Amino acid sequence: MPAEPPYRRIVEEIRGRIRTGELRPGERIPSVRQLARSWGVAAATATKAMAALREDGLVEAKVGSGTVVSVQRKPPAAPPRAVGAKQPLSRKHVLRAAMAIADVEGLDAVSMRRLAAELGAAPMSLYRHVANKDELVTQMADEAFGEAALPAEGPDGWRAKLELIARRQWELCRRHLWLPRAVSFTRPVLAPNMMAHTEWTLRALDGLGLPMAVRTREALTLHGLVITVALALAAEVESEQETGVTLDGWRLAQRQRTDQLLESGRFPLLAAIPPDTASDLNGLFEYGLACHLDGFAALVERP
Repeated sequence: MPAEPPYRRIVEEIRGRIRTGELRPGERIPSVRQLARSWGVAAATATKAMAALREDGLVEAKVGSGTVVSVQRKPPAAPPRAVGAKQPLSRKHVLRAAMAIADVEGLDAVSMRRLAAELGAAPMSLYRHVANKDELVTQMADEAFGEAALPAEGPDGWRAKLELIARRQWELCRRHLWLPRAVSFTRPVLAPNMMAHTEWTLRALDGLGLPMAVRTREALTLHGLVITVALALAAEVESEQETGVTLDGWRLAQRQRTDQLLESGRFPLLAAIPPDTASDLNGLFEYGLACHLDGFAALVERP
């Protein structure tokens, strides 16, 4: 019987500590760097274990706290079917394997050679499904957007509809931190699932008497709001994973310099900002969404 991969042993230990209550919902688990040091494994192995825990719904990344035990855990996902040399590859196999690499190690880690090794296939066999890495990333993004099912009609009113699609896209970007980097506004691609999101947003604005150019700009601006905050989230999670230092730890290291500046009297308004206001990216997203839609409502109501 083959030995269990090192990353799985880490996953099972963390899972056991969560199950017994040793690690409670909202409580921080060891960082990638701490796992690597404690288990004597490479950072890539520890990162893979962290991704597996996240995929199983056991943990979630929380800016300022690192990775914590999920408050609402989802049932574990069914393990992907193994792809062997005798089993022909499908487009979905290829895309899902590429997405799994990107979820764990980021978009830069995805290459045709790496993907072939992950699938146990010859690199040239992948070119039957994608022409190059650019096309691969486009199709990965389209596959991700396909995870967010959109209702045929949606809730009543244009505002409720726009809130729904913005929050669906925000959840996608939190699930796939690489996704914001895979989207282009100036060079949009012919990707059916992504196009369906734009079409749905444009249809939500039917009946308002707005020119198509305004409706298109609204769809792009709404999506841009999601992407902007999601990029900040991805950058913070990446920093925490690479350095092992949470946002709270970073602030602690900067405390002396921060106190000197804020207590100097030069920045009285900055000194009055409540803690965690800037780092609450979910709150920032909701605030930006509400303010944006308030502004758009004023445009809609304009004679």
